[in-house]
Amino acid sequence: MRAIRVASAALLTATALTLTAPPAAAAVAGEENITSFGFRITPSTIAAGGQVTLSVDGCEHNTKVTSGIFDDVTIPKGQSSATAMVFWDAKPGAMYEVTFTCGQESGTTDLTIVGGHSSGNPTHHPTPHHSRGVKAGVGGSSGGFDAQQLAVGGALIAGVLGTAYYWTRRRTGQDES
Repeated sequence: MRAIRVASAALLTATALTLTAPPAAAAVAGEENITSFGFRITPSTIAAGGQVTLSVDGCEHNTKVTSGIFDDVTIPKGQSSATAMVFWDAKPGAMYEVTFTCGQESGTTDLTIVGGHSSGNPTHHPTPHHSRGVKAGVGGSSGGFDAQQLAVGGALIAGVLGTAYYWTRRRTGQDES
């Protein structure tokens, strides 16, 4: 009879821990993109064929900017920006990852493509290029968690474990008397 109670408490504990695992995994997936240098792309939403400005602050090296949506660009040391032309065959509604690399450190941001084409020749035929693909699967996990949410989650886990231990010990004590 005691084995059934212990197994029930273990199952309750395992279930509680399993149900709290997805938020913990989401916290890791949603970590902030923090670097020692600043970077941005302007505008962050553009039509295919448009021109974007790539900016960097605080980088003491040449900055290489790469993406599957435009040719690689190098911002020379001492300069703060460069421009890039978005490929004409960019898919409207797609989000592309743009990587800024300063020395050994990298940071990423997103560039979203809207419908239509920017000014220019709408019959332009795109030149072949290497595509790194579209960034997908971020969903709602990019928001991250703050310390208060992590503390509440930890308190809930501790409460479940404490309750399971209490009920297991209480029932054991009743059987032995």
